[in-house]
Amino acid sequence: MSTSPTPASPTKTPTIKLPFPLQENERILAMHRRHWWFLWPMTALLTLLALGPLVVAWIVLDKIGIRDDLGIFWWIAVLLWLLYWGVRLIFNWYRYHHDIWVVTNQRLIDSLKRHPFHLRVNTADLVNVQDIGVVKSGLTPTILNYGSVVCQTAGAGADEFVIAGIPHPESVQLLIDNERDRERNRIRGVEGL
Repeated sequence: MSTSPTPASPTKTPTIKLPFPLQENERILAMHRRHWWFLWPMTALLTLLALGPLVVAWIVLDKIGIRDDLGIFWWIAVLLWLLYWGVRLIFNWYRYHHDIWVVTNQRLIDSLKRHPFHLRVNTADLVNVQDIGVVKSGLTPTILNYGSVVCQTAGAGADEFVIAGIPHPESVQLLIDNERDRERNRIRGVEGL
């Protein structure tokens, strides 16, 4: 899920509580999550892994005639099994919804919370972004139109800033490119005064 990647509709207040503060006069232009492809197939797989073995065990134990003899022990095992896979499903959902990339009028922000006791936030100032590329590789990314935006940054800690697996990466690349140029022009104008 992502917000509109066009700079024409910047928002000042995000619809979710951000795990990082905004700088003075900073506006959110776009907020992106990974494409739905990163949530639903994994959810389906985890559900299959949770229910499949139970169905097989039910059939096998019934065929050999001991399912009814297990009584409460069977249901305790089923409950523990489902509890384990339920927790895995919750963390899968949590990671998806708390892995966000934000493009503001001043910087790029990558925020990831794998679970409630983990937080990683990386930022890159727009003026430090040197090169911007889009990577879409494979059948699924091409058909579903998702990919990664790779930004090379300058400065002391020159690095690669990757906005991975997002829908419509070309429009995000264009937004970052336009905002980078606008921010550079603004800084040149302030320094020229």
